[in-house]
Amino acid sequence: MFEAAELGRKVSKSEYKEALPEIRAGLTEAQQRLRDSGVSVLVIVEGVEGVGRGEAVNRLNGWLDTRGTETHAFWDVSSEEQSHPRHWRYWRSLPARGKIGLFFGAWYSEPLLRGCSGEWDDARVEAATLRIRDLERMLALDDTLVLKFWFHLDKDSQKRRLKARREDPDSRWSRRGNGSKALDYESFLRTGEAVIQATDSALAPWYLIEAGDARYRDLTVARTLLKAIIGRLDAQVPMGSEEALSHAPSLPEAAEARRTVLDQVDLGQGLDKSAYKKRLDEAQRRLRTLAWKAHDAGRASVLVFEGWDAAGKGGAIRRLTAGIDARLHRVIPVGAPSDEELAHHYLWRFWRHVPGAGRMTLYDRSWYGRVLVERVEQLAEPSQWRRAYHEINDFEQQLCEHGILVHKFWLHISEAEQLARFRAREETAYKQHKLTDEDWRNREKRPEYEAAINEMVFRTSTEHAPWTLVPSEDKRFARVAVIETVCERLEAVLD
Repeated sequence: MFEAAELGRKVSKSEYKEALPEIRAGLTEAQQRLRDSGVSVLVIVEGVEGVGRGEAVNRLNGWLDTRGTETHAFWDVSSEEQSHPRHWRYWRSLPARGKIGLFFGAWYSEPLLRGCSGEWDDARVEAATLRIRDLERMLALDDTLVLKFWFHLDKDSQKRRLKARREDPDSRWSRRGNGSKALDYESFLRTGEAVIQATDSALAPWYLIEAGDARYRDLTVARTLLKAIIGRLDAQVPMGSEEALSHAPSLPEAAEARRTVLDQVDLGQGLDKSAYKKRLDEAQRRLRTLAWKAHDAGRASVLVFEGWDAAGKGGAIRRLTAGIDARLHRVIPVGAPSDEELAHHYLWRFWRHVPGAGRMTLYDRSWYGRVLVERVEQLAEPSQWRRAYHEINDFEQQLCEHGILVHKFWLHISEAEQLARFRAREETAYKQHKLTDEDWRNREKRPEYEAAINEMVFRTSTEHAPWTLVPSEDKRFARVAVIETVCERLEAVLD
């Protein structure tokens, strides 16, 4: 593979000087078009040591409008980053729509370095690359142009360059004292070839750049970037329009056959006031102890609350948080996305709030809006919500692999009970703000929502992140059931 980047390509000073004005003008114009296009650009730069990645990125920063460019170098993992899933640090830095993000290595650094050193075996490197491939596909289908540049030097050229840098008193290599710790060249290339082959795709291609001559390297990167941006902006069909079929079973047309998982929920369960008070107090005391035990053990939790309008999500959350020290949790109410959130992939705003070690984050509504309200109300294209099941499962699996417990609750009530609660809200002054015209409109689409909920549970109730369907016809029963379920799951992993 790498022989194609060892051909001795060069650009003379005169050629470089002559080409530069046109390239800079083209990049400036492309950025102006990009600004209002709804497309973001992610450029990842990788390669062997001493290849000049920093020089090339600095050059690009000089040619691009800095107001629309962000550069991120992912150095040593901070203590905050260690307490979160591996990809959390990258999600926080993704460029917004209309902007260009320049990443040094990003999610490729760890599999390359650990695979090269032998710390990871081939199977683990392969698993990491499959996750990267999924991530890049997900970003590309959400209108992110993903470009990956691998800078290459032959072994002798690298050796000379590293020696020169070690002897240069102004080089960061000499200042950091790591010049003698260069990675094994052959091992790094073997790992690099496997990673490139596993992650090279039409949606997120690799470009192999010969880096022996800096002028050739920088002009080639700039030209490739410019061509790719123009090609993406001139494309007639958006990347996100690619059809990704869902293979969930369709519900039969006959009314008597259109049963869903919600029809299996026993809504007749309830608690009287005295039993409720006793069980609630016991559950909250139990939870308070477990929350601190989880904190001391570094086990975080993500709690997702979904359900019908007026099903009692807020009341359940209030009773649950009453059993947790306020220093250990936070509640994220999820409404319509802000302009900043709309400028990123829909999962971005949820990744931002993933808890650190020993903490709890409660989402009042969540990423499941993609396959529920956005699906039913046609706020997302069919291709978008259909591929969201895989995206969501992968997101939750990453949380669980990091040791985070994922609790997901659907609070279920009958159509008649929902109507009664709507009427009660109309008549109660301090509850009237909870009832909107949209709530009434959603009632008319209950069959469509039931079908969407059925598929959501079918596709996303996994062993590591199962759904709990909570009968909420009786609010007291639902509140206690939620807290006791959380306690049981915490006890299962902490004992």
